Amino acid sequence: MGAASVNRYRSIWISDIHLGTRGCKADILLDFLKHNESDFLYLVGDIVDGWRLRKGWYWPQAHNDVVQKILRRARKGAKVFYVPGNHDEAARDYLGLTFGGVRVVSEAEHTTADGRRFLVIHGDQFDAVVKYARWLALIGDHAYVALLQVNTGFNWVRRKLGFPYWSLSAYLKHKAKTAVEFIGQYEHALAEEARRRRIDGIICGHIHSAEMRTIEGVLYCNDGDWVESCTALVEHANGSLEIIRWAEVLAGRSEAAGALPALPAPKPMPERTEAA
Repeated sequence: MGAASVNRYRSIWISDIHLGTRGCKADILLDFLKHNESDFLYLVGDIVDGWRLRKGWYWPQAHNDVVQKILRRARKGAKVFYVPGNHDEAARDYLGLTFGGVRVVSEAEHTTADGRRFLVIHGDQFDAVVKYARWLALIGDHAYVALLQVNTGFNWVRRKLGFPYWSLSAYLKHKAKTAVEFIGQYEHALAEEARRRRIDGIICGHIHSAEMRTIEGVLYCNDGDWVESCTALVEHANGSLEIIRWAEVLAGRSEAAGALPALPAPKPMPERTEAA
């Protein structure tokens, strides 16, 4: 594709890539990075999955390519910030340092082009399971990895049959009542933190559930993940925010016959408002 196929944004937020795991959709992320550039790039935690790597080494070339692609962005002048999460918590030992142009920070405050202030944080600090019962979180991680392995095989069959990627784990998560309740509590907890700090909104990751909605006057944004939904949050030149679902973009491209056209900017996702 030519230069016309590259979308230019003011800012991009991505999180929960989980490099070092078989569930990571590195190839889809590489395609996203190829066609989307920005002045600011925020890595909002769980970029590398240290939990899994400690149990067994898995690092294919595509995972290395993701790291190199991000470092290349920094070398080309993008301001890159890395906010470690719980799966890559070892990076929290290096807060305040800069590696290859990537600055490691515990959190960040981003001001959009239209003047709104957002707290950028991974979000595991607000997950009671991770914060107060780490061993329960680790048990959950084993079950989650097993589910992702099933999902990988399921999508291999779909791809052979000509169907686009579909996330079994994301589907089951949203069908589970307790998971839906947890997500709602998590969203409200982070929105309350933004309200406590007297800022306009919060941008986070952690729960692998892309969302953008207003909660009692605070804009809650979750950039999703690159294991299930393959999503990112972007800021346009005018300061407006949008969730991009790249797996859906790829599905649309795969359905197109013949040569692929220049990639258009995806349609904005409207912000949802929730009453107090």
